[in-house]
Amino acid sequence: MAFVADGADVADAAQIGEGSKIWHLAQVRENARIGANCIVGRGAYIGPGVVLGDNCKVQNHALVYEPAALADGVFIGPAVVLTNDTYPRAVNPDGTLKSASDWDPVGVTIAEGAAIGARAVCVAPVRIGAWATVAAGAVVTKDVPDHALVAGVPARRIGWVGRSGAPLSQDGDEWVCPQTGAKYRESDGGLVEVG
Repeated sequence: MAFVADGADVADAAQIGEGSKIWHLAQVRENARIGANCIVGRGAYIGPGVVLGDNCKVQNHALVYEPAALADGVFIGPAVVLTNDTYPRAVNPDGTLKSASDWDPVGVTIAEGAAIGARAVCVAPVRIGAWATVAAGAVVTKDVPDHALVAGVPARRIGWVGRSGAPLSQDGDEWVCPQTGAKYRESDGGLVEVG
């Protein structure tokens, strides 16, 4: 059974998976689908139709706008923003207020196990690769490869990380995780685990 704290605002049409927890002042909009064993922190916003896989954590005051799609095991740090409008405007060129029918939302896609650090902004449409890490405060404007460690404004790759999240050390043509011993090789602009 899911837990919804007093003061959380969960739409009747939202789906909340078994064992998930929605904390105080969080808002989960209509048709959002939250997998099993997820945590949605205090004051977080999950937009209409957003999809979270199993075992995701969305920390306090993060804003996950539709149509974002998060795979299993994704971490969203405090105050992260996943945008959905490439060319945002409050009004149309004629000065009339924009409505939902005046634009096409685009989403951020985050692959399995990736982590987005506190106050980072991912500007849609971008894809964050599996097990990648976006450093705190980064602004992501381009796709991030699997296992990449990106930082800065705009975000650039500054290293590689393994499944543990620890930066990898280079050993010849391989990259090694100091925590697990797992080995990786560069392939097509990303990393793949070997062995």
